[in-house]
Amino acid sequence: MRFIQTIRNIWTIEELRKRILVTLMLVLVYRLGCYVVLPGISPEDLDALSNFTNKSGLMQLLDMFSGGAFSQASIFALGIMPYITASIVIQLLGMVLPSFQKMQREGESGRQKLSQYTRYLTVLILLLQGPAYLVNLQVQVSAATGGAHMGFWTIAFLTVILAAGSMFIMWLGERITDRGIGNGISFIILVGIIARLPGALFYEFTSRLPGSTGSQGGLIMFVVEIILLFAVTVGAVLLVQGTRKVPVQYAKRIVGNRQYGGARQYIPLKVNAAGVMPIIFAQAIMFIPITLAGFSSSEGSSGFYAAFSDINGFWYNLVYFILIVAFTYFYTAITVRPTQMAEDMKRNNGFIPGVKPGKKTAEYLDSIMSRITLPGSLFLGIVAILPAFARFFGISQNFAQFFGGTSLLILVGVVLDTLQQIESHLMMHHYDGLMKDGKIKGRTTGSAY
Repeated sequence: MRFIQTIRNIWTIEELRKRILVTLMLVLVYRLGCYVVLPGISPEDLDALSNFTNKSGLMQLLDMFSGGAFSQASIFALGIMPYITASIVIQLLGMVLPSFQKMQREGESGRQKLSQYTRYLTVLILLLQGPAYLVNLQVQVSAATGGAHMGFWTIAFLTVILAAGSMFIMWLGERITDRGIGNGISFIILVGIIARLPGALFYEFTSRLPGSTGSQGGLIMFVVEIILLFAVTVGAVLLVQGTRKVPVQYAKRIVGNRQYGGARQYIPLKVNAAGVMPIIFAQAIMFIPITLAGFSSSEGSSGFYAAFSDINGFWYNLVYFILIVAFTYFYTAITVRPTQMAEDMKRNNGFIPGVKPGKKTAEYLDSIMSRITLPGSLFLGIVAILPAFARFFGISQNFAQFFGGTSLLILVGVVLDTLQQIESHLMMHHYDGLMKDGKIKGRTTGSAY
């Protein structure tokens, strides 16, 4: 009954109700656009493309993030990923270039400049990815049906449509952020991932029915899979929310004739401060052998290329795991800066009990981050390669993607962030939150992905 009462409280708050309705309407527009096919693409061409995407791990991943628009040759086929790529590049430039660091410190005006640069870079990436997608579509359809020849002007025209579709998705995401609930870009990715879940779940269920192909274990195995999926999701929630609190004691201050201070506060250091970024970086590197294998001959596709093109193989997942651990340390090192934290504490007359302010505090914080990053990176690597273990136990490829990897972490992180915003509205209007005890904790890494 508490859940029903919470729903009533949400509907009672006019602002929150409007934001949720606006979010649902914009998401509906996005989902309808995923079924608008590019001009000149026939249903037979879509079948040929679908057969190809089922064979390639890279294409299947892109299809998941686009909510199926990639395999359907939709005007939204390139999805929101080019914008995410541009955002990551701008974010990294802000860590290494002084000019971008200056814009980050300029407040709202600097944020607007960086947002504008991100849009320009997104358009550039779209103009490169659009022709590549169309040429790939032409090659695959030609191999399957012998037709679908596209001239230069046809590719140019369709590239403009694809670029406009992705920019429209980006605009929808910004509108969700401004007038809806949650982070719009992340929410669109979430919708794309969830859109694939019912079909994958239904296929896995029917494949376990008696008499169907691959029905080892029957419905009991299907129930076990659901339990394991729930357990993995709980583990992902703990990974996103896990923190280590470092106590900070603030010195006493005397203002006028009154004495203040002495209060102890805590610095919450994230177990996984890098979020999902290490998986994205590692996937970008692991896709290189897959891409090279696609351009090589059949003889060259054996050996090294074959080992690193099999997303369920041992060597692929071993190297993938090592890269994730390494990138977790790398991204944590450039996002969490103990020296700046120590300077901020010293400036505010704060100190860690038993540790000298300044350099010693920075070294202490750095040692703490190194210790808690190790289990966080190992857990993140395990979550990332869990789909390969799921495939090893006979789970279908589409359903196995929900047992870990980028999709699960994005899903968990976005849901927690959205629930946290809803809970903030409830608490602001003096209603009970969504949880009976405590508050929902979202991601605090600074990345929306």
